[in-house]
Amino acid sequence: MNTTKEKVLNATMRAACPSHPGEILKELYLSGSAISITDFAGDIGVSRKAVSAIVNCHKSVTPEMAMRLSKATKTTPQLWMNLQANYDLWHLAHEKPEAFSSIKPLVFAIA
Repeated sequence: MNTTKEKVLNATMRAACPSHPGEILKELYLSGSAISITDFAGDIGVSRKAVSAIVNCHKSVTPEMAMRLSKATKTTPQLWMNLQANYDLWHLAHEKPEAFSSIKPLVFAIA
């Protein structure tokens, strides 16, 4: 069984970038439906601009938006936050690897 640490490493070390949550929202929930971004935004109580920015991968999903998306899509807020975290961690690991290369792991003494 993978530990949390291993899951994070697996997410950041994979070759392909994980999908942005906006791509998931667009492809799985909005593209196949008759609802427009404007109508969807109204249904979840945010501006069209806010939904458009997420769907076009220009903005991140915040915890508040994750709650709104989870209610509208009958998923969990954790799903949306995990999608965002995986996307963000992958980009950080691949765009700034030198920023973390000098950090040494903690060494724990076993008593």
